[in-house]
Amino acid sequence: MLYVAYCLDKPGHAAVRAENRPAHLEFLKKHSGQIVLAGPLLSDDGQQMAGSLFILEFDDRAAVDGFLKSDPYAKAGLFASVDVRPWRKVIERG
Repeated sequence: MLYVAYCLDKPGHAAVRAENRPAHLEFLKKHSGQIVLAGPLLSDDGQQMAGSLFILEFDDRAAVDGFLKSDPYAKAGLFASVDVRPWRKVIERG
């Protein structure tokens, strides 16, 4: 099943994101089979990272939660909130 995860950074935690980015990217590479797409959410001006967005494919919600809790960003306390919802792709570009 597909899930979307919308993770917002805590204000003033840009240094936490920067410090943990290499480990976060390695974590994503190790789990690339479950990641449909992923990338940072940006500030309104597009200049600062403000969170993370994932579309993930896992068998169940518990597996999604386990994945998200294992992310180095989550372990470092970066996120103020994490919202996870089942998701269905209807339209694709192209």
